[in-house]
Amino acid sequence: MDAQKPTGKAIGGKARMSALTPAQRKAQGRKAAAVRWSGEIKKATHGSEDHPLVIGNTKIACYVLEDGRRLLQQTGLINALNMSHGGSYSVGGDRLAKFAAQGRLKAYVSNELIERTARPIRFRTPSGGLAYGYEATVLADLCEAVLAARSDGVLQKQQEHIARQAEILVRGFARIGIIALVDEATGYQRSREKDALSKILEAWIAKELQAWVQTFPQEFYEHMFRLRGLEFSSTSVKRPQYFGHLTNDVVYKRLEPGVLKELKRVTPRNHAGRPTATYAQSLTRNIGYPKLKEHLGAVVAYMRISKTWADFMNLLNEQYPRKGDTPMLNMDYDQQKDDGQGL
Repeated sequence: MDAQKPTGKAIGGKARMSALTPAQRKAQGRKAAAVRWSGEIKKATHGSEDHPLVIGNTKIACYVLEDGRRLLQQTGLINALNMSHGGSYSVGGDRLAKFAAQGRLKAYVSNELIERTARPIRFRTPSGGLAYGYEATVLADLCEAVLAARSDGVLQKQQEHIARQAEILVRGFARIGIIALVDEATGYQRSREKDALSKILEAWIAKELQAWVQTFPQEFYEHMFRLRGLEFSSTSVKRPQYFGHLTNDVVYKRLEPGVLKELKRVTPRNHAGRPTATYAQSLTRNIGYPKLKEHLGAVVAYMRISKTWADFMNLLNEQYPRKGDTPMLNMDYDQQKDDGQGL
């Protein structure tokens, strides 16, 4: 997106901001956020984090205010769109407001929606906790805006994953909407189970999201960085290239003999020979994928209790040796000499 040159009062404002230190700019941002979010604190009469709206692997805490408005908790709504929180999130949900107000979406987002995303609702949950949220319809409105922008070809490449998520959500909401209308017309809503609609939505979304679900938990990579002596950043998805070789070793080579070789053969690739899907997506859903998730759970558990990469590998080799290999004894390789920085 091309940066627009400031005009009028904006010129002076930009000059003042450039004269501030990073700490001063941060303090000013916090002050502005505090002013923006000051005012009345609403009260929720219904809702609990223990009973969230479940959409695939995403859980959104939802509430109903005393005035009848339905809210989606801030963090869950951002996660539902598969958006990164960004550095500004720590000072209060500016991530969603910036996304809605950006130039590429400007033609597809109403002023009302921009205002609603810029002013999250501060409220108290039934248990007394302080939280921030948005009216539930904000999620549907944002999805429609993103899909319209994608249809006109104005989205950035790095925003395509948000559009895919938006399409899945909209299709799921449409199905639930027609079911809810039938239930209301027939009176069945008084007889159905309390979470019946959520279960229908979860089943549909889970099926649609299957190709995009994150199989490897973030904790896996957090420990991988720690054990390799590297600094982990939750705001970046970049990882050393050799992590792929390590992952093949500690995960796929230990499932069943020949699994990794077959995955390399069947996983689709582009003209440059790079995979266009993950190995996890090529596993069978009834046997291969559940086994992978089970093994990942054990791997992360061993990572969690290990202080060094050598400790972790010794535990893994003892309990989950490479399939088809002769079990490796600890004395065969002195892993203490591994500095963790490469293969």
